[in-house]
Amino acid sequence: MGGLRNVSSVCSISEMDDFDLSRLLNKPKLNIERKRSFDERSLSELSIGLARGLDTYETTHSPGGRSGFGTPASSTRNSFEPHPMVADAWEALRRSMVYFRGQPVGTIAAYDHASEEVLNYDQVFVRDFVPSALAFLMNGEPDIVKHFLLKTLYLQGWEKRVDRFKLGEGVMPASFKVLHDPIRKTDSLVADFGESAIGRVAPVDSGFWWIILLRAYTKSTGDLSLAETPECQKGMRLILTLCLSEGFDTFPTLLCADGCSMIDRRMEGNYGELQMISIKGYKYNLKGIYGYPIEIQALFFMALRSASSLLKHDEEGKEFIERIVKRLHALSYHMRSYFWLDFQQLNDIYRYKTEEYSHTAVNKFNVIPDSIPDWVFDFMPTRGGYFIGNVSPARMDFRWFALGNCIAILSSLATHEQAMAIMDLIEARWEELVGEMPLKIAYPAIESHEWRIVTGCDPKNTRWSYHNGGSWPVLLWLLTAACIKTGRPQIARKAIDLAETRLLKDSWPEYYDGKVGRYIGKQARKYQTWSIAGYLVAKMMLEDPSHLGMISLEEDRQMKPMLKRSSSWTC
Repeated sequence: MGGLRNVSSVCSISEMDDFDLSRLLNKPKLNIERKRSFDERSLSELSIGLARGLDTYETTHSPGGRSGFGTPASSTRNSFEPHPMVADAWEALRRSMVYFRGQPVGTIAAYDHASEEVLNYDQVFVRDFVPSALAFLMNGEPDIVKHFLLKTLYLQGWEKRVDRFKLGEGVMPASFKVLHDPIRKTDSLVADFGESAIGRVAPVDSGFWWIILLRAYTKSTGDLSLAETPECQKGMRLILTLCLSEGFDTFPTLLCADGCSMIDRRMEGNYGELQMISIKGYKYNLKGIYGYPIEIQALFFMALRSASSLLKHDEEGKEFIERIVKRLHALSYHMRSYFWLDFQQLNDIYRYKTEEYSHTAVNKFNVIPDSIPDWVFDFMPTRGGYFIGNVSPARMDFRWFALGNCIAILSSLATHEQAMAIMDLIEARWEELVGEMPLKIAYPAIESHEWRIVTGCDPKNTRWSYHNGGSWPVLLWLLTAACIKTGRPQIARKAIDLAETRLLKDSWPEYYDGKVGRYIGKQARKYQTWSIAGYLVAKMMLEDPSHLGMISLEEDRQMKPMLKRSSSWTC
């Protein structure tokens, strides 16, 4: 992709001779019939299990077909009237669109004129744009998604430095901004790869979301030509090179720094000072986002599976596909075995012996039973389970994280039984995880002395606020997708009904505070774009469940699921 540029520089379109975006953007769109070879199983073969609330449906739809509310396609397919919020949501979403030389390239994070500090909410974030992209794809407007994929791919080729340290070539930006010069009548791009972020952490999730979105675009439009360009193939290989490199790790999971994903602030403990504390009789294991967080592992798994279906079977592609297959087998076994927690597994851990040695050890990570926090015993229903937040030697974060568990269902990292157990848990613990506004990003909140140790006294992450147990409306689309895939659309419908009582009236906040999500977040931005887009995607998926195909992967039968739940830690 030509010479590397310093990230601090501003690059205009006239400088992009070495990366001919116009050539890619103007390529004719190919209407290619979906075939089994493109994905593990055609979604039309799935019968996604909607016997509990939806009739079996066909998932074939013409590339580029509109499916938005109020469109002729949707009105003929359904008999119900769209909610009045939908039109307002579309208007707000379009107001957030960002243009580069007349072409839409993304949506800004928030369109809040009432806020005095803009900070970086006027930028296009990779992770934030995903629900916007899905909304446009579902509405038959793929061009903005194509332009976004190409612009971020172009930015990947920039030289990336934080102070004097050079980042890996495959790192995708966390965000970018379009600068308009009205005098010269030129547009230029400025990207942030983590050098301006809180804590100066590179976004590990950006590359994974980019690959997942490329697959969604391809599935939605039937256009394979974009993914098959040399530039997109190289971009995927660069991302994969970063995360498939061999090192000192003895686990197939991906080691990450704190703040490298949606939870982009410090949420880990100081292990050298204190690993387990007791407050008012409650034990807290200070494990956090640093290490092997469930969100990153689930996205890693989904990106690997997406890339395996998009990479060409040429010499370079085959090598990466072989590496992906090996990693997926190890990663699925590890996650399904060691991150999974249900009633039986919790009881087994509670009875563990410690300081075991040799390959016959049952307690492989030397987890101390006394480190299990008291809240878990009351939180865990007899029917249900979930992937816990983090696992590493002698440390387990037992907290629930919504995004990681929903992605585990959509990517089929969770087996069918585990996916159903996650939904059982959500139903059984509705008040705790959903409350008055879906959905808790993490549960439970940390507070008091633990909050001081874990967050460094972060004033934004106080108890039941922001990333510390706050309720995030954007997660509604992930919950809805997981509900549809597991055949429980009634759960999604109930959550959407809750959101519709507040979101528009409250001007589409970024997040809500409080134990049940009753209050608008104390620092929440209004007209938060992914809150708007998340609602639209949830509504459109519930209206036309075939849209699930662009964001869901069925289980690969070559990756054998566990045969026995109780044997997961003793194999």
